[in-house]
Amino acid sequence: MSQVSTRCRDYPPPGYRSPRFPLLYWPPHEKNYAIYSLWDSWRFTTTWTLILYVLFHLSAAAVALFMQIGKKRSTWKYIWAIPVIYVVVGGIEAVFAGSIVGLVLGAVYTSGCYGMSTWIPFIWSWINALVLIVSSFSIQGGL
Repeated sequence: MSQVSTRCRDYPPPGYRSPRFPLLYWPPHEKNYAIYSLWDSWRFTTTWTLILYVLFHLSAAAVALFMQIGKKRSTWKYIWAIPVIYVVVGGIEAVFAGSIVGLVLGAVYTSGCYGMSTWIPFIWSWINALVLIVSSFSIQGGL
């Protein structure tokens, strides 16, 4: 008969509380602010991804608005819709991308009984945003 592994017996540690959202602590100094649950991993990753995607989409909308300077007045009638559409599309993309990455991160860390630094969801949200930027360029070429 095999013994039950005691490796995950104290996972999460006793008295664990979820860290507040915008907390980015420095791991060598504060070890008590780690993410241990799948819900917290999803929440942190999705929220950071949403923030970054909205910022990048708003900057793209600002460029689109600046391109309209000097055009005739009739063009400016519906120009307010550009930032709204960009933010809505960016928000939908962020929820999908952040949810997938957050759930995968949470599953990996939970299955290994590890505590996740709050920097990990933040970094993966930047990776999501950079993949979005790189995928927006058309790549032409061949061998």
